Amino acid sequence: MGEGRSEDGWHVDERCTNCDVARQLAPGLIGEVGGRSVVLRPPHDRSELRQLHAAAHACPTRSIRPPSGRLDAASDPFPLAVDDTVYLCGHNSPRTAGANSYLLRRPDGTVMMVDTPRWSASLAARYETLGPVTDVLLTHRDHAAHGRGYADRFGARLWIHEGDLDAAPDADRVLRGTDPAEIAEGVVAFPLPGHTRGSVLYLADERYCFSGDSFYWSRTTADLEVADSVTWYSIEELAASLARTVDRLRFEWLLPGHGDRRHLPGDEMARRLRLLAARTRELRPRPVDFTAVRW
Repeated sequence: MGEGRSEDGWHVDERCTNCDVARQLAPGLIGEVGGRSVVLRPPHDRSELRQLHAAAHACPTRSIRPPSGRLDAASDPFPLAVDDTVYLCGHNSPRTAGANSYLLRRPDGTVMMVDTPRWSASLAARYETLGPVTDVLLTHRDHAAHGRGYADRFGARLWIHEGDLDAAPDADRVLRGTDPAEIAEGVVAFPLPGHTRGSVLYLADERYCFSGDSFYWSRTTADLEVADSVTWYSIEELAASLARTVDRLRFEWLLPGHGDRRHLPGDEMARRLRLLAARTRELRPRPVDFTAVRW
C-alpha cells in the first residue's frame, strides 16, 4: 500500500497542499501525516463513501482520487446542506487558497453566496437551483478571485470592504469604516480588519457567522482560534477588531473560510468568543508560516 493510499485504492496524490478541506469533510477517513493529507482507511459503508466523494469534489487540487482514478459527476454532493438555511458550495478553488464558500438562503426564497468556489458555469447553474442569487459577499481579498464572474453570471451585487477594494475594484457595493452595516434584512456586515485590512464578518439572523479568515474552529484545540501565523495585515488590529465587536455578535454556527465549522448554543459560542478576544490581545506579530496553523 503506497503512501496516502488505502487498500481499496482511495488515495491522495502529490499535488496536495495540506489545506485541510478534505479532512473537514471526511474526518477519520482522511488525516494529516507529514504535512499533507492521506487516506487513513477505506470507507466502511455508504455514508463514509459519500464523505470521501464530498472530499474529492471539494479538494482544490483534485488530489483525493477514487480507486478508478476518475471522479464521477454523479457522486458530486454539492451544494451540501449544513442545515436548512446554509449550504456548502464545495469545489474549493486553488485561486482562493482552497477556501470554503457558502450559500445562504433567505426567507423570500433568494440566496446569497459568501465567498466563492472555483468558477464554472455549470456550478453556477447548480447553485441557482436553490433560488435566485442576489448578492456575492466577499469576506476579504484572498477570496475575491471569482467574485466578479459569479456576480455577473447571477446578475448579483458584489460586495467587498474598501480596505481590500483593489482585489475587487469593480465591486457593486463597498463597505466602509469599522461600523456594522445591515446589508439586507437579517444580514449584517461587521468590518474586522486584522487578517487583511478589509476583512469582513457577515452575521445572518443572529445564528450564522461567516467569519472569513478572521477566526475558525480548531480540531486540534477544540476551540475558537485565530490564525496568527497567517495574518497579512496586523494581529494587533485583529485583537482590536475582536474587542470592539465581540459583545455585538450572537450566533450558533461558525462558518469560516479556512478551518472547521462548528455548531454550539449561542451562550457557549459567546463565552468562547470572549475568551478568544482576550487571548488574541496577548498575541504579537510573527512571520507568516502556513505550517503553524493549528487545524
